[in-house]
Amino acid sequence: MAKPRTNSRSSRSHERSLRSESSSGASNTSRVADLLIDLRRSGGEALHRQIEASIRDGIRTGRLRVGTPLPPSRALAADLGVSRGVVVEAYQQLVAEGYLTSRAGGYTEVAIDQEPVATSASVAEPVRAPLIDFSYGRSDVTHFPRTVWLRSIRKILTEAPNELFLYPSRRGTPELRQALADYLNRVRGASVDPDQVVIVNGYAQGIALIISVLAAAGARRLAVEDPSSDDDARPMALAAGLEVVGVPVGEEGILVDALDRTDADAIVLTPSHQWPTGGVLSAESRAAVLRWASRRGAVVIEDDYDAEYRYDRAPIGAIQGLAPDQVIYAGSASKTLAPGLRMGWLVVPRTLVDAVAEAKITADRGSPTLDQLVFADFLARGEFDRHLRRMRPVYRRRRDVLVAALREKAPALRPAGIAAGLHLVTWLPSDVDESAVVTAAAARGVAVHGVNPYRLSGSCLGGLIFGYSSLSERSIVDGVALIADALANVRT
Repeated sequence: MAKPRTNSRSSRSHERSLRSESSSGASNTSRVADLLIDLRRSGGEALHRQIEASIRDGIRTGRLRVGTPLPPSRALAADLGVSRGVVVEAYQQLVAEGYLTSRAGGYTEVAIDQEPVATSASVAEPVRAPLIDFSYGRSDVTHFPRTVWLRSIRKILTEAPNELFLYPSRRGTPELRQALADYLNRVRGASVDPDQVVIVNGYAQGIALIISVLAAAGARRLAVEDPSSDDDARPMALAAGLEVVGVPVGEEGILVDALDRTDADAIVLTPSHQWPTGGVLSAESRAAVLRWASRRGAVVIEDDYDAEYRYDRAPIGAIQGLAPDQVIYAGSASKTLAPGLRMGWLVVPRTLVDAVAEAKITADRGSPTLDQLVFADFLARGEFDRHLRRMRPVYRRRRDVLVAALREKAPALRPAGIAAGLHLVTWLPSDVDESAVVTAAAARGVAVHGVNPYRLSGSCLGGLIFGYSSLSERSIVDGVALIADALANVRT
């Protein structure tokens, strides 16, 4: 490629710019290695051409994006072992071609943005995001209490002694374990000693630790509700070599009479708001579950995932409070604050707590101390309670709008489990295929999940799971109207 002709004025201007960026760009010299320039001094090709080609290729492949500053010419020349004039000449050529731009007083930087050229084998169809997403599992993080959380961060950074920033203890910081024990005993009717608490990175890690400890102790079979979540306990139990068996769910949670037939060593329950059906395990059934666990020497794992949100009935206490020696309680901040915090906790019977704590420290050397101390302060100052009081009416309004929209626009969908939580389920008429409705809704830009994919026992009566916590009231109404249209289309 012939070198373009430049007039002396523009050349002098560019030289001044390069001198400026050379003198002001000392902080940018770390980018020299990013250019990946490998000069071949015995190949016969001019050095400035090789520099041009390397930078040009970096821009064309997308490795050097628009706005990326280049090293000062003096720094790059020193790094490559060439004269500065060689680098200046390469930069000038790329400026002339439009790949770079150089301003007086500023850096020479990439002027255009080019994506890597994809081969036909790597081209994938773009995935369209749904216009309205009723997917479950997301709290409304736009309401995260940033101001008061920042206040706790500042307090901890100012007041925490230096030794608290060493490796954390196996069970978590004493401050958070105490704050959680106080909260759970007061709000969830639990029976918690701080020494029984193990801090984990969310429920997913918590259930993985529990399963690993139970498997190591000889457990061979895990019972789960049917239907139930398919992305935590079930795959982790199978990976640990445990057999997974389902216990059918009725209107009030699991059918306890079926428990004896499972011959299970542990069971995972969502007794305060069964996922996904929304049933609440009655006092009689809770007592029966605990009698079963006592006879079998089994462990009850209580997933208390959204019990803080109740709207139409009094709060239901945790099963753990009835039998702290038989129940492992699992909670997290994912539904109450934000899943991105990865903050969870286990309350473990004394016979198992050392093993679970040891599994935790082996897994990752402990959860971040700073996050624990911030959450402990947030809890102890009552900010967690205040946040929940603010959010309950928000979620209740959305729940009410959803129920009203279903009644008006889709009366064939029978809602259940509406008294609590961040979702509800609607049962479909027996003559309607669940997957067909889900597919028809997706074609209209609405994401909604069916119940049957979460069953272990095969397809039964179809249903739709409506998560409403992160949707505006307008979106809820519009989404139900589109699902009603999808349902009408499927039934014709």
